[in-house]
Amino acid sequence: MMELIPSGARPRPILDMSYSRHFLDFQGSSIPSSMKKLVVTKLNSNFREAVALRQDAPVPLPGDGDLLVRKRFIGINASDINYSAGRYDTSVKPPFDVGFEGIGDVVALGLSASARYTVGQAVAYMAPGSFAEYTVVPAKQAVLLPSVKPEFLTLMLSGATAYISLKELGELTEGKKVLVTAASGGTGQFAVQLSKKAKCHVIGTCSSDEKADFLKSIGCDHPINYKTENLGAVLRRDYPEGVDVVYESVGGKMFDLAVNSLATKGRLIVIGFISGYQNPTGLQPIKAEMLPAKLLKKSASIQGFFLNHYLSEYKMAMQHLLTMCESGELVCEVDLGDMSPEGKFTGLESVFRAIDYMYMGKNIGKIVVELPNSVNSKL
Repeated sequence: MMELIPSGARPRPILDMSYSRHFLDFQGSSIPSSMKKLVVTKLNSNFREAVALRQDAPVPLPGDGDLLVRKRFIGINASDINYSAGRYDTSVKPPFDVGFEGIGDVVALGLSASARYTVGQAVAYMAPGSFAEYTVVPAKQAVLLPSVKPEFLTLMLSGATAYISLKELGELTEGKKVLVTAASGGTGQFAVQLSKKAKCHVIGTCSSDEKADFLKSIGCDHPINYKTENLGAVLRRDYPEGVDVVYESVGGKMFDLAVNSLATKGRLIVIGFISGYQNPTGLQPIKAEMLPAKLLKKSASIQGFFLNHYLSEYKMAMQHLLTMCESGELVCEVDLGDMSPEGKFTGLESVFRAIDYMYMGKNIGKIVVELPNSVNSKL
């Protein structure tokens, strides 16, 4: 028997299409009916095999509480290949959209969304499906920006991960010794700087002298190039009592070294394990059989950090990070691929190159892809 719905129980959504059309022309920039986007067509940790570029995807229409954002920059993350491999949500089957974050201009919006936003504003957002020329973003999830600068994009996932994880789990106090692995990467650069702001002694691992120089420039006390130095030996020699906090994103042998380097009551924060993501399992083997004994002997701890579980802290973190970025207190290093073999990462086609570049360990700072303005604009 069909349940009767009392009159007025479900308010009719506002579908004022005349209002929507009013915004579909942004200062002379017409919104096309189709766009390019990247789509996962089969589950695979090899991004090139998993993902296809669609040329004719329909441009989505914003609902009542939504913004339509025309993308100017998109962020590349190590976890992009975890997503394309189906590791985050095993119930989702291809095809599905890929990419986690972007910044751009609001070019259309729904009626309710117009209470807080207007066409032409710069916004950032974090939501699956960002590898597209246009994205519908719920207004409540958008972060208003002073302008569209790629530096702001470094904060969305990478900066927020470092800020919230160290604040909630790091217990940083003056004089503590902090080891940051992959320290010159997208999120490592922020872990270094935020630890320095807490007056800690910061050690950073990296894979080249150029990266070591960058780390010195952002305040790292002891950069260690593990390609030319024996990391374990250096840590044992220079920090015989161990390190108090490890911000760890590499996994495998680096994780084992980090565990062995913990001080009494030391804390290791796992924010990722990039060394294993390209493997079929997503993991590199670690020496886990001795782990309980090692932790017990030092009263040490290991804790995972996944940003999605801390979203209640997100707006506060972003406001603080944006303020520091704008005032010049925080270096937000962007790698647009200028030094990559085929040059700057421009257009969705170059996302594949950008991910290869990341996994070759070439980037300094956050890898960002620029999407050229594909429409005719009078701006």
